[in-house]
Amino acid sequence: MASQDWFDKDFYAVLGVSKDATDADIRKSYRKLARQYHPDTHPGDAAAEARFKEISEAYSVLSDPEQRREYDQIRTLGFNPMAGGAAGGQNFEDIFGSMFGGGGGTRFTTGGGQSFEDIFSMFGGAARRGPTRGRDYTATTTLDFTTAVTGDTVRLQGPQGKPINVKIPAGVADGQKIKLRGKGEPSPNGGEPGDLVLTVTVKPHPVFTRDGSNLRVTVPVTFPEAALGATIQVPTLSGDPVKLKVPAGTPSGRVLRVKRKGVATSKGTGDLLVELQVVVPNHLSGEALKRLKEFAEALPDEDPREDLIAKAKGAR
Repeated sequence: MASQDWFDKDFYAVLGVSKDATDADIRKSYRKLARQYHPDTHPGDAAAEARFKEISEAYSVLSDPEQRREYDQIRTLGFNPMAGGAAGGQNFEDIFGSMFGGGGGTRFTTGGGQSFEDIFSMFGGAARRGPTRGRDYTATTTLDFTTAVTGDTVRLQGPQGKPINVKIPAGVADGQKIKLRGKGEPSPNGGEPGDLVLTVTVKPHPVFTRDGSNLRVTVPVTFPEAALGATIQVPTLSGDPVKLKVPAGTPSGRVLRVKRKGVATSKGTGDLLVELQVVVPNHLSGEALKRLKEFAEALPDEDPREDLIAKAKGAR
C-alpha cells in the first residue's frame, strides 16, 4: 500500500543513489548513512534523528521490490494516490480527455473493457472499490549484537501510541526488515489494517562479528604456541570460553573452527570461526634476545618471500 507522502518524497535522493541503483548499491548507501546519523552517535540532536528516520523510511521502501516498483510507478506517472489526481491538480480523466478529445466526465476504457479508473486503482487511488486496506507504517529499532543473534521479545512504541511486543527472531541481521501484520494504520472503511515494517539496526560487538550463521573472532597466540602447538581458551558469545587445539606450525591468519558455537536459528546452528594472530613481544630480556638469535642462526637458510617475489615477476 503506497504511503500518502510518497508522491512528495524523492527516496533516491535521500539515500544519494540513482534511480537505476542496484539493491546492493541501495543497501551500501543506507548502511553508511545510518551509521553517520544514528541517534546513538548524535544524542540529543533532533536534526540527526529526523535525518535517520528519513533515511530509514527511504530504505524501507526501496529495499522492498514490490514497494519500490509501486513507488517508481507513482513517481513516473506524477500520480498522488491520496489526492486521487496527477501533478498540477488534473485528474486522469481530464488528461486523457484532452489527449483523445473526450469531454469532462468521460469514462475511458481499454480494449479489454477495463476503465482507466480501474487500472489506476491498483496504485492506491481514490477510485478503489470496496473496503481499502490501511497504510503500512515504517519504523526502526536498534538491537545490541547479542539480542540480534539469540533473539528476544522487545517492547516498542506502536504507531497509535500504544506499546506493542515484537518477537525478534534469532539471527536477525543489520538492515533486515520485520513485518508485523495488522499493526499499521486501520482501514478507513472496514478493510484490513496495514502492516508495520520494522527495520533493524544492530550495534557492533567489541569482540565478535557475523558471517552469515557463523561468528568470527580474532584470537592472539604467542610464537611458541603457534610453532610448537598448544591448547588455548577462546571466548564465546555466551561468555563461557572453550578450549581449542592449535596445531604445531600454525601460521598467523589461519582460521580454526569451533563447531556449533555460532548463530542458532530454526535452520540450524553455525560455527565459531577463530582467526589466529601471532603476536610479537614488545620487550625481550637480554637472555631471551640471546636465545632468539641462536634460534634464528639454527634455522635453515631460506627466504619465505622467495615464491611471492617470483610470482609477482611472472605476472608482469
